[in-house]
Amino acid sequence: MNLTYISKENFDSLLSTELNPLQKNKIFSDLCRINILYMICSAGSGHIGSSFSSVDAMSWIMGEIKSKEENVYFFSSKGHDAPAMYCVMISLGQLDFSLLNKLRKIDGLPGHPDINTPNIFTNTGSLGMGISKAKGIIKSNRLKNKKCKVFVMTGDGELQEGQIWESLNRLSQEKMKELIILVDNNKFQSDRRVSTTSDLKNLENKFKSFGISAITCDGNNVEELSKALDKISEDNEPSAIILDTVKGSGVSFMEGTNLGDQEFYKFHSGAVDQKVYDKSIAELTDKLYKYIDSNKINYSFNLSNKESKNNKKTTTSSQNLINAYSKALINQASLNKKIVALDGDLILDTGLIEFEKKFPNRFFECGIAEQDMVSQAGSFAKEGFIPFVHSFSSFLTSRPNEQIYNNSTEKTKVIYVGSLAGLLPGGPGHSHQAVRDIASMSGIPNLEMIQPLNEIETKLAVEYAVNSSNNIYIRLCSLPINLPFNYPKKDSIKIGEGTVISDGEEIVIFCYSPLIFTELWKAKEQLVNNNINPKLISFPWLNKFSSNWIKNQIEDFKHVITIDDHYIEGGFGEKFISNAIKNIDASHIKVTNIGIDEIPHSGTNEEVIDYHGLSASKLKQKIINLIKS
Repeated sequence: MNLTYISKENFDSLLSTELNPLQKNKIFSDLCRINILYMICSAGSGHIGSSFSSVDAMSWIMGEIKSKEENVYFFSSKGHDAPAMYCVMISLGQLDFSLLNKLRKIDGLPGHPDINTPNIFTNTGSLGMGISKAKGIIKSNRLKNKKCKVFVMTGDGELQEGQIWESLNRLSQEKMKELIILVDNNKFQSDRRVSTTSDLKNLENKFKSFGISAITCDGNNVEELSKALDKISEDNEPSAIILDTVKGSGVSFMEGTNLGDQEFYKFHSGAVDQKVYDKSIAELTDKLYKYIDSNKINYSFNLSNKESKNNKKTTTSSQNLINAYSKALINQASLNKKIVALDGDLILDTGLIEFEKKFPNRFFECGIAEQDMVSQAGSFAKEGFIPFVHSFSSFLTSRPNEQIYNNSTEKTKVIYVGSLAGLLPGGPGHSHQAVRDIASMSGIPNLEMIQPLNEIETKLAVEYAVNSSNNIYIRLCSLPINLPFNYPKKDSIKIGEGTVISDGEEIVIFCYSPLIFTELWKAKEQLVNNNINPKLISFPWLNKFSSNWIKNQIEDFKHVITIDDHYIEGGFGEKFISNAIKNIDASHIKVTNIGIDEIPHSGTNEEVIDYHGLSASKLKQKIINLIKS
């Protein structure tokens, strides 16, 4: 793409100009919008809508207020607006300007805020934690006898998360006047309008009911924000400012207020194409020129150009597991009227759009409230239904883990479907990379875990889940894949048995992840040139194993290697395969577990899989080293 950005010199010139702070902030925020678009399109992914809705308030707090007051903290709890926060920090000189080119790169800025980035105080991205973290900051400063002020940005969709309301309970009681909660009330969340997903009604009244001073203002107008801040400073109470913002503010066709009858907001996440990008930049620059001219402001700016190759690649993949899952679920629901689907505000990502259209009375949107959703599913199961529960794996298996366990103790059946499973995509960062879900679900009794390799296994996994008497966790790869090998035709999957993809000698390798298995296949092609020919087994079962089947597959081999798309500790290889081999009296076989051994990094998919040693070249070298040792 041909991209344009605002240089450091242009920002430095603006900041040094003698100008009304409100006018300066208006220009500053719109210049940041240009750079937000640049960053996201350069990265190939990111969140445009919420970055545009929040950047005006961020610019004012971080630029005007933090420069005049001591010990002021600001962070975004939702974290989706990280590109806006990064752009403001870069433009103010709090981050190196070269990082403008490093959003979602392995050596740059993570998709969600992370404390390894300079001047980032806390990790965010997992929703609902921000106000609680702000309370910890305030209490710590009180113990140090230091005055502080803490601004925490939340999202209106984020307010559905239960921890938010837990965190409000004692604010008034503990007289936390140091806290200012900012709500980016842009009326949209991941997929649809907040009012459609989980209507929050009157937010001012909600906050006031907790003894919190609350006021609403136009969040994209810093003059109104400034007046609101002055007003709450008089109240001497914990405060909340409801920023009445527009999602996508600044570019007319991106603004949620111009959505019309469209159900889904298109600019929540992801980059845009060249045509949309050019149209957006033209509108932003035209508005800036007119504002500067009409107000007779002595400031000018220019656009710098750069051609960028982002990591958003087209694919001719024949394998899309989310689409295959959607079709399989609809097919099973057509045959069985007891099947219902529950979703946690991710209907686009979890493949449920067609299900809702076909079975509107059996689809239940639960919003960003995983614990509530899972407990509802438990009652559906008690009443004789077969509930399928959907969210990203990182959230579905962790936040409601206690509720999943509770459901299991009732000896009913719930089917949990976690998308975005594993290390990739690498862009969002560790809050969204599900690499501990196998471990966290392994303590749930009467639960089987399955990760399908391809569309065939996805269909069979759904059929198996419907007919099984146990709880099931289906772990789904969300990225499109093009498997470079033939998969045998099957009409069922048998518990504890895998599929031999390629025969070999001396070494057997077990793997379940479609993305990593693709890298493994490429590694084998390279290993064969080194006279090493491992046997490759796709094993969809993550915690159930047929001892006889495994014994037959490995008894003539010297070395078993397992590869996890998960932390090694608590993963499929260390926790289950290794124990399975011990139980079949195969002490002559050496077992080695490969997987992730540190907190996942954010970056392009290619960067991340290589960094963590799971690319074809790294796997090849690891296997060669194991043989030599």
